[in-house]
Amino acid sequence: MKSIQFILRAVALSLLAAGAAAQAQIIGTVIDKTTGKAAVGDSVALVNAQTGMSKVATATTDTRGRYSLAQPGHGNYLVRVTHQGVTYFLAAQEANAPSDIAVYDAAAKVSEVVIEEDVIAIVETGQGHLRVVERYSVHNSSQPPRTQWSTRAFGITAPPEAAISDAEAQRPGGPPTTLKLGSGGPKGHYSFNFPIQPDDGGKGTIFQIDYELPYSGKFTFHPLVSIPAKTVWVMLPLSMNFASGAEPAFQSAPQDPGFQTFVAKDALPGRALEFTVSGSGSLPRGDDDQQADSSSQGGSVAQPGVGQGNPAGMPDPLGKSKGWILGALALLLAVSAAFLLRKPVQGAAFEANADAVQAAPAAKNIKPL
Repeated sequence: MKSIQFILRAVALSLLAAGAAAQAQIIGTVIDKTTGKAAVGDSVALVNAQTGMSKVATATTDTRGRYSLAQPGHGNYLVRVTHQGVTYFLAAQEANAPSDIAVYDAAAKVSEVVIEEDVIAIVETGQGHLRVVERYSVHNSSQPPRTQWSTRAFGITAPPEAAISDAEAQRPGGPPTTLKLGSGGPKGHYSFNFPIQPDDGGKGTIFQIDYELPYSGKFTFHPLVSIPAKTVWVMLPLSMNFASGAEPAFQSAPQDPGFQTFVAKDALPGRALEFTVSGSGSLPRGDDDQQADSSSQGGSVAQPGVGQGNPAGMPDPLGKSKGWILGALALLLAVSAAFLLRKPVQGAAFEANADAVQAAPAAKNIKPL
């Protein structure tokens, strides 16, 4: 009899605990950082990052910007707020703990958005192709802070012959998100449907493309930026040759004995740069990259995103290109860091690149194939 009573009590306690979990709430306030006021009437959703960002609860912010979402249980949940068409995310906190979210007013064009660095990495040659990874570091220092967003929020160009295999974007301080590029206009012109939020702790928005070009031993690039770029870098293997075109000319800017680097400053929209590469070779890559390639073949890969993409908690979007991209990105960070350390920096300029400086030591461990 006692054992039966014990079992019944245990079942009752389990039911009570389940009921309490079912009643748990995620609460918070949405603040419009542009106006400094509560964001009223914004749509809020609790989404499950493990099931394709499916909604499990919804709410609307009240006159004080507050919201409450029923948490169905344990899981990898994110709170998603939509403000003026732009989505913002926050990892869901413990039940009944504040989950406050900052949002910003949106504009199709924000004049303070600039490209801090456009880095073009000539990764490798082989079998009649040239492999390129291009990475844009974009900063938004608008005051009051605003998000630049439209269906064509950030425009890029690639050589018309380019076959783009990957495109990623990354919010300030967030993980990369796989996206589908928008096209339209002249061949080789693309756009990211991805918000350029105000910088967060000096961190900006990152855009990256990975593409291949037909290559017979020589190729001339004509990079063109859509907004002002403070620096445009070119990286290539030591065994390849580089020739700058017309002004503004690229200047040699050695950063590391393992590869060549060249830089052009103050690139403007509508004024194409020019450089030619020839020969063959490949950038160094880390010992761990081969393992990363193998693991990505059998692991989960994020599905191509649409619109503004998915945030933290999603699977690795780099897929089978992870090894080369990670190796190239480590080198790109080293270029940025070394350049910054060679010149005086003040206040915001240093903060805007603090993540690159901190990441630079990782590139020292990269070894040639």
